[in-house]
Amino acid sequence: MATNQEKLITTPEHNAEALRDAGEHHSERLKDNREKAGERSKENAPNHEQARTDALEQAISVEKKHLSKETAPRNAPATRRGAIRKQELDATYSRTMKQVQSELSAPSRAFSKVIHTKAVEKTSEALETTVARPNAILAGAIGAFVITLAIYLLAKHFGYRLSGSETIAGFIIGWVCGILFDYLRIMITGKRS
Repeated sequence: MATNQEKLITTPEHNAEALRDAGEHHSERLKDNREKAGERSKENAPNHEQARTDALEQAISVEKKHLSKETAPRNAPATRRGAIRKQELDATYSRTMKQVQSELSAPSRAFSKVIHTKAVEKTSEALETTVARPNAILAGAIGAFVITLAIYLLAKHFGYRLSGSETIAGFIIGWVCGILFDYLRIMITGKRS
């Protein structure tokens, strides 16, 4: 037993020697690892150089493409002075419409071509500034609901039959009220909504 206890008990000099041996062993392992890593990096160096040259070549080709796009002549000048002429405005509008319509499906494209003809656009613009104003349409819808409801309740109470034109008449009455309200508002405030 005494021999086992002697093995377990160590002296400070013994501990110092063990630490020194472990430190030297550890430093040798680190040195070996660094040498191996250096050898591996030398083997991979051509790969890094190859990757660097490939990246530079690709960057140069991208920049050449970018410069060629910038120096290419454009259809319209970048800066202009003076007012835009009607012909230029129409040409730009036509180009934009063709580009947008090319991205649509066939039925949508056909509908777009019909809607965007000059006659339909002019008619639409005239109607939206006079007859089909948002306030007038909203007032017409509300008027149709309220008037139809009132006539229905009265007819049911007194036993009359409805003819079917009550909703249309209610819409027209509401629409006229909406138009009058809109025009009075514009006359008083002087602003369009």
